[in-house]
Amino acid sequence: MRNAEHPDVSGIALTKVLSALADPLRLGVVCLLADGEERQWGDLDVPVSKSTLSHHMKTLRNAGLTRTREEGTRCYVRLRTGDLESRFPGLLASIMQAAPAEAAPVGLR
Repeated sequence: MRNAEHPDVSGIALTKVLSALADPLRLGVVCLLADGEERQWGDLDVPVSKSTLSHHMKTLRNAGLTRTREEGTRCYVRLRTGDLESRFPGLLASIMQAAPAEAAPVGLR
């Protein structure tokens, strides 16, 4: 994941955001990150392999939902709450309100 690219706020497309959130696992990750905390990928307790998690995290990053950073061999992820709110006011709050019924259970180890 060297030099992960993140779309600028103006480049975040609603269709990509909604497409990324259509997957229950990615929606569960976003729900977990909605508290504003940065999390290490290894701390995420998800029912998929590491390679599948990597794919889902890349999808969230490419859609503009998350920001990923590396520190040595560890990867950290954070929800781009402020960027999403400025681009699509109220969208994230609406999604979080409806998400519990649709999201896959994602926790922390």
